[in-house]
Order: sequence, then C-alpha cells, then structure tokens
Amino acid sequence: MIQEAASAAAAPVGNANAHALTQLGGAHFFRMLFSEPGQHPVDLAVFIVLVIMSVWSWYYIIAIAIRNGLIRSRMDKVIQKFWDTPSAQDAVRVMEKQPSSEPFSKIALEAASAAAHHQRHEGSRMVEALNRSEFVDRALRQAVDRESRNLEGGLTVLATVGSAAVFVGLLGTVFGIINALTSLGASGESSVQAVAGPVGEALYMTAFGLFAAIPAVIAYNGYARSNRVTVAHFDEFAHDLHDFFSTGARIESGTPSMPRQQPAAATPPAAKK
Repeated sequence: MIQEAASAAAAPVGNANAHALTQLGGAHFFRMLFSEPGQHPVDLAVFIVLVIMSVWSWYYIIAIAIRNGLIRSRMDKVIQKFWDTPSAQDAVRVMEKQPSSEPFSKIALEAASAAAHHQRHEGSRMVEALNRSEFVDRALRQAVDRESRNLEGGLTVLATVGSAAVFVGLLGTVFGIINALTSLGASGESSVQAVAGPVGEALYMTAFGLFAAIPAVIAYNGYARSNRVTVAHFDEFAHDLHDFFSTGARIESGTPSMPRQQPAAATPPAAKK
C-alpha cells in the first residue's frame, strides 16, 4: 500500500519533468523567441546578429571560392600563352584580351608598360636615375603587391566572424542562464519546469554562435593557405617577367632561353583596371 501510494505521488512529478524537458527542443525555442519577442529582447537581438554574421560569412566563403577557383584554373593557361607567343607585341595583345579580374595578365602588362615607358624616355633624367632592370622591378613589385592585396578581400570578414560569433553566442548564453536563475527564484522551488526553458535558450545561443564561427574559421585557414600559394606563383612569374623585359630572354633552369623580339619595342598596353 505504501509503495503504491509513493508511486502514485511520484507519477505526476515525473510527467511534469518530462513535459518540462520538451522546452529544450528547437520548436519551443523559436516559438518563444518570435511569439514573445518583447519578453526576450536580448535573445532575439543576439539571434538576428548571428544570422547576419552567418549569411555574411557564407557569402564571402562562396565568393572567394569562385574567385580563387577561376584564378587557379586560368593561371597555367595565361602564363603558357604569354611564353608561347612569338613576339612581345603579340604577348601584350594576348594579355589585354584576358578578363579584367585575371591577375597574371595584369602583372605581365605592368611589366610591358614599364619597359616601354623606360625606352620612350631614354636620355631623360629618369632613365639616368633608374636603369631598365630597376624600373621594371619596381613596376612588378607594385603589381604583385596590388594583386596580393586583392586576394585578401573578404578574409577580414571571415576572421571577424570566426572570432566574434562565439562570443556573441556566449552573450546570449549568459542572459539565458540569468533568466534561468531568475525563473528559479520566482518559482520558489528548484524544479526542472522552472529552468528548462531558459537553459534551452542558453544552449541554443551557444550552438548558433558555433554554427556561425566554425565554417568561417575553416574557410579562413583554407583560403589563407591558398592565397600564399597563389602569391608564390605571382612572385615566380614576376621573376621570369623581370628577366625577359630586362634582358630580352627568359632565364629558365639556369640557362637563358632563345630571345624573342625585344620587349622594349612592344606597344604600350592599355591600362587594365
């Protein structure tokens, strides 16, 4: 009899706790967040900020992936076209036909423009101050630096989201815990029913912060390494261009290649923006 009475008394409590645990679900969280926004302003603000940060980072993740993929897919073809062209004038024309976003053709055009500019001003004080090698080298350094900076576009956003989204989520977690303790004090009893909802809010805010930050961090690290590889190709191509536009021959594997038509006579390329 005593055991039956104890079981009967414990059944309502167990059912109430089980029902309270359903407040940890996602459906309850979103219903609470949007049906009663005035009661949870901080949670709603944190959620909106995390959604914006996530969308922002995914935009750059996709945009950078497309940009880097196009650069890597065209890289070998553009470089090969330049060296396979029989004359400097033809090479310049081939580079001018490349897409405006293609960096290797821009670097080649900067070198050709510098060599042509130096030849046009032979006998001037500028030519006396800088020989052709130094003038072409300066133009190539500026071109490589400019294209390297262009590769970094969007990485700042990914780094910001990757580092800040977790802390924004933790802000929501802190307020969720405060709400849980406030509900516990208001109820006057230490029950699951009093804290299940606020604890669920806190856990979901942490999860949303991680969902926003993890892809951004992974993408940032991957793109940073990819950019380093691309910049190394910039430098390699720039060294070959410097040799060619300074001497008329490409230094390859320690042996000069057969010189083609002198690059200094090339028609100055149109500025590529």
